[in-house]
Amino acid sequence: MKTKLDAQSRETRLREKLPQISTPLPGPNAQKILALDRRYVSPSYARDYPCVAKRAEGMIVEDVDGNIFLDFSAGIATVSTGHCHPKVVGAIQRQAGMLIHMSGTDFYYPLLAQVAEKMAAITPGDFPKRVYFGNSGTEAIEAAIKIARYHTRRHRVIAFLGGFHGRTFGSLSLTSSKSVQRERFGPLLPGVTHAPYAYPYRCPCRRDQNQCAKDCCCADLIDQTLFRTIAPPQDVAAIVVEPVLGEGGYVVPPARFLRRLREIADRHGIVLIFDEVQSGMGRTGRMWAAEHSGVVPDILAAAKGIASGMPLGVTVARADLMDWGPGAHASTFGGNPIACAAALETIRLVEEKYMANAAIMGKYLLEKLADWPRRHSAVGDVRGLGLMIGIELVKDRSTREPDGDGRNRVIRRAFEGGLLVLGCGDSTIRLMPPLVVEKHHADFALDVLDRAIAEVEGER
Repeated sequence: MKTKLDAQSRETRLREKLPQISTPLPGPNAQKILALDRRYVSPSYARDYPCVAKRAEGMIVEDVDGNIFLDFSAGIATVSTGHCHPKVVGAIQRQAGMLIHMSGTDFYYPLLAQVAEKMAAITPGDFPKRVYFGNSGTEAIEAAIKIARYHTRRHRVIAFLGGFHGRTFGSLSLTSSKSVQRERFGPLLPGVTHAPYAYPYRCPCRRDQNQCAKDCCCADLIDQTLFRTIAPPQDVAAIVVEPVLGEGGYVVPPARFLRRLREIADRHGIVLIFDEVQSGMGRTGRMWAAEHSGVVPDILAAAKGIASGMPLGVTVARADLMDWGPGAHASTFGGNPIACAAALETIRLVEEKYMANAAIMGKYLLEKLADWPRRHSAVGDVRGLGLMIGIELVKDRSTREPDGDGRNRVIRRAFEGGLLVLGCGDSTIRLMPPLVVEKHHADFALDVLDRAIAEVEGER
């Protein structure tokens, strides 16, 4: 009887979306899985805390010991419609009963063309487009690089410090968010040059925040320095940039930064590529982060939230750029029928209500967080767009020295309090909940983080 009541209690907590920790963390069942994982799984995976998920619904994740957590990580900004949204699950189940695989590289099926049509319609730019399908963000970026090189017949690529574009060799050559991601993997793709990203709180040109936004010094460095020294513009195929820096710290650049990149690209015949793998699909309160600046890229890469957790990456390019022929590039599993079915339903839900909710809830969270730099000595900066919010921790606000250790302790304490969050950059906590988040979820999350930061501050 007790087991049955315990099961009913867990169901009630899941239904009411209330976090509840009932065992020490990790619990006994979790410890068994952790031991198995340590023995057989690649040690290259980075885990911030021992959350061993069993099932999830909406905003809630239940672990193998029955502990219930509120998820503000969304599978790294992936489950945009929440965990196991019934409409998405239904679309997956229906498709699995009809057609699981029929590689789009050699055959045709309706869903591939339908998703391509939809992506062409919802991405920025009033011009004909073509869509390439892969399985992930890194594959979407690989395709973007190849399209730019193939079309321009140039070899150089400019990327930005702090950027993350994936871990396969082409995208890894652009990635520069952590040295461990590149260590002992060289030599990487030749011809890649990195420029500083417009990071007002830590302006690379040592200007204050307002002056950094006004001067747009980082974009000017490309024009005034890189092109004149090590990257002749006539050799540059593409500029690849995240319109909001993801793994590098959830940095929102001044809109003028992206506009200047567009101007530079146009002047020199360079392809402008936006990596919207993390910032896209309604997360910033608009379908694409690019829309906040009004800048239209030539190529847009998307993945993560596009299919609510199913593996799908897309590269959307101006049709005149995607002029490669049959056999130039392909993927066996890219655009898998089940992933495409999930994507169509995800896009519908995001368009109908969740993108608007991201804007509303992002505003709510940022307003609640606005005075944290004043109330907490450890909080140096709060920034974000929609539900892509960063809280940067520092050791000393006068020097702005990052406090990575303090950030990690806050994240661990949040986990112990029933909240799942992740870090990014040197010392930033990122809030990236599913787009279904409600005010009571936001209040719970901020209360847990508020207490965790205060406790870490008290230990200094």
